[in-house]
Amino acid sequence: MQPSLSIAIIGASGYTGAELIRILLAHPHARITALTGDTKAGKGIEEVYPHLRFKALPKLVTLEQVDFSVIDLAFCCLPHGTAQEVIAGLSAHLKIIDLSADFRLSNPALYAQWYGHPHRAVSLQKEAVYGLTEIAREQIKTARLVANPGCYPTSAALPLIPLLRAGAIERSGIIIDAKSGITGAGRSAKQANLFAEIDGGISAYSIGAHRHTPEIEQSLAQAAGGAVAVTFTPHLMPMNRGILSTIYVRLADGQSADSLRAILRQAYDGEPFVQVLPDGAMPGTHQVRGSNDCMIGVFDSHVSGQAILVSVIDNLVKGASGQAVQNMNAMYGFPENTGLQLTALFP
Repeated sequence: MQPSLSIAIIGASGYTGAELIRILLAHPHARITALTGDTKAGKGIEEVYPHLRFKALPKLVTLEQVDFSVIDLAFCCLPHGTAQEVIAGLSAHLKIIDLSADFRLSNPALYAQWYGHPHRAVSLQKEAVYGLTEIAREQIKTARLVANPGCYPTSAALPLIPLLRAGAIERSGIIIDAKSGITGAGRSAKQANLFAEIDGGISAYSIGAHRHTPEIEQSLAQAAGGAVAVTFTPHLMPMNRGILSTIYVRLADGQSADSLRAILRQAYDGEPFVQVLPDGAMPGTHQVRGSNDCMIGVFDSHVSGQAILVSVIDNLVKGASGQAVQNMNAMYGFPENTGLQLTALFP
C-alpha cells in the first residue's frame, strides 16, 4: 500500500492554493494537514472559497502555528521575495515545491537583476531543481526543493525545448506572443485588474521587461547548448484562466512544419499531459480549462523558412498547481497522472 503524505499548503488563500486543494482532494495518497493564510487566519477555507464548503479541511492558520514535524511535503504559494525567506526557515527534513519565482533562476545575479533585490537564500537556490516535469523528471525524483515553473515559461518551453535540442529551429529570432487570463495576476486587489478595466479589451504589459523572460531563456539555452534570446510579450485577456502562446520560429535547413510536428510527437510520445495536434488542428484555451494538459499545434508560415507554434495551457493548473502535483507524484514515485485525471472544468 502506498503511503499517505501529510501536506501543508503555505499561502492557501490565493488562487494557486485553492487549485492545489481542489486537485489534492482527489489524490488518493495526499492528506491536507495544514493550510496557512496569515491575513485569513482563523477562518475556514470555505469562507474564502465557498465551493470547498463540503470538504473536511483544516482551518487557515499562521505559519507559526503549523507543526512541520508532522508534515512530509509543503507547497509554497507565497509571492516572490517572501517565499525564499520562509523556505529557508523550514526544517531540512521537509520536501518543498515552491510555486513562486524565487528558486527558478540558477544565477543569483540574474535574480537580483530582474527581481530588484539580492537573493536571500542562495545556498538553497543552488539545491533547487527546476520542475518542468516532462523535461527534468529524473532530477525531480531525488530533489528536496523543486522550483515549479512559471505559467508563461511552461507554455513556451514545452513546444520549444525538443525543437532546440534537435537543432530543428534557429536559436535566434524566436518570438513569443502570449495571452493570459486574469488569474495569472494573482488575487491581490489591483486597479488594473478590476472588471471594468479588463472587460471588453486586451492589453500588453511589461513589454520587453517581463520577469519570466530570463526563466524562458534559461530553459531554452540549456536545451540548445548555448545562449538563446527571445522576444517575449505577454497580454492580459478578459477571461478567467488560460494561456495561449503563439510562437514564431526560424527553421533550420531542411526543416518544415511537418518535421517539427514529428519531432514533438516523438519527444512527447507516451506523455500523459502533452498532446501534439494533427496538421491543421488549432488548440484553444477552452480545450484545456481546468486540466493539466498542454496542447501544441504546428503551422506553416507564409514567410519562407519560418513556422508558427501554438501552445495552450491552463495557467492555474499546468502553469502552476497541476504541475506542482505532477512534480509531487514524480518525487514520490506515484504515476504522474495520479489525482490529475479528472480535473477538467467544462464551460
